Amino acid sequence: MDVRQLEYFLAIVDRGGFNRAASALYVSQPSLSQAVRALERDLGSELFHRIGRRAVLTEAGRALIEPAREAVRSLETARASVAAVHELREGRLDVASTPSQAVEPLTTLVSAFSHRYPGVSVAIKAAFTSRDVIDMVRTGAVELGLLASAGPVSDKEVVSHALRRQRFVLMVPADGPFADRTAVECREIAGQRLIVGQPGTGMRAYVDALREQGIEFTIAAETEHRVSLMPLVLAGVGLAVVTDSWRDVARRLGARVLDIEPETTLDIALVSRRGSLSPAAAAFVTVATPAADS
Repeated sequence: MDVRQLEYFLAIVDRGGFNRAASALYVSQPSLSQAVRALERDLGSELFHRIGRRAVLTEAGRALIEPAREAVRSLETARASVAAVHELREGRLDVASTPSQAVEPLTTLVSAFSHRYPGVSVAIKAAFTSRDVIDMVRTGAVELGLLASAGPVSDKEVVSHALRRQRFVLMVPADGPFADRTAVECREIAGQRLIVGQPGTGMRAYVDALREQGIEFTIAAETEHRVSLMPLVLAGVGLAVVTDSWRDVARRLGARVLDIEPETTLDIALVSRRGSLSPAAAAFVTVATPAADS
């Protein structure tokens, strides 16, 4: 067994099949299949059920995913450690982020990191909820994660680096309600049409809490794609409760952003696995931590 075989195995898992994995790895499918067969022989167990053109993980295959990620990550850490001798002139860092935090503060953090370490590529992975981020970090799918939570993140599963807080705001089209206002009371959302995120997200938890307080509204649209929020608001479909990470982008695109009173916030944190970090991840945490004080 070698790391290349494990990388091939994970590529099939992550890409959803042999064809896509072969394309992503720039290898022929027969070569990929041979490598997986060799890995199965070494392990003494089939990793995939071959059903026509489909590849479905066996129990053994599912059991291999996390150890395989750890092995590949260990090799990447070793490579990154060598690169660290050359002041991080090369390398890659995988970071997962919830959607709103990918707008800010991730943009600012990646900008600062990239200016300091231009040779290190940052790969940003999508995660819909904070739980998704923690799971991706815990299992080694990524090394760092950026998330928002209603309170401090528990250190039972990951190490948390507190950054800042973001308040909830109301995103309104230019010709929408609350003209000439800079803030609204949460009770004034009653009767409005809202665009909401899926359950498990911070923005959805906030509007669900409003309903529990007796503030009734209409859900005009529910979206898992945060990139659709702004077009939907600008098209007049409804208003959106988001974090103020969206404030600058929304205003540049012509929407109005109103503070919601009383102020309600989310804690923004950078999380990592327990144990040693790769040089790139450690450098990113160092860049991010002073930003929390600014």
